Amino acid sequence: MRNLFLVAYDIADPKRLREMFTKMRGFGDHAQLSIFLCPLTPTEKVLLMAGVKGTINHAEDRVMVVNLGPVDGRGGACVEFIGLKGDLPESGAVVI
Repeated sequence: MRNLFLVAYDIADPKRLREMFTKMRGFGDHAQLSIFLCPLTPTEKVLLMAGVKGTINHAEDRVMVVNLGPVDGRGGACVEFIGLKGDLPESGAVVI
């Protein structure tokens, strides 16, 4: 079962920022600047968290991970856009 996670980050260094963006593209869809929506299984979430921990500088950067609930339930219905509509990720993410 996949849950939809909102991942937002503030990365102080441009090199780490690019690395984080590339890493996040393997887990979900780019929704806005430094924000991704990721449909993840529990195993994929562990992989995401390990990848994030290995990328950031824990004294300078910050990452927020919010569990929005099941993709097929509340998770898919709790994201709203105002202005340009973004596409929600499909239920099957590909982890690279």
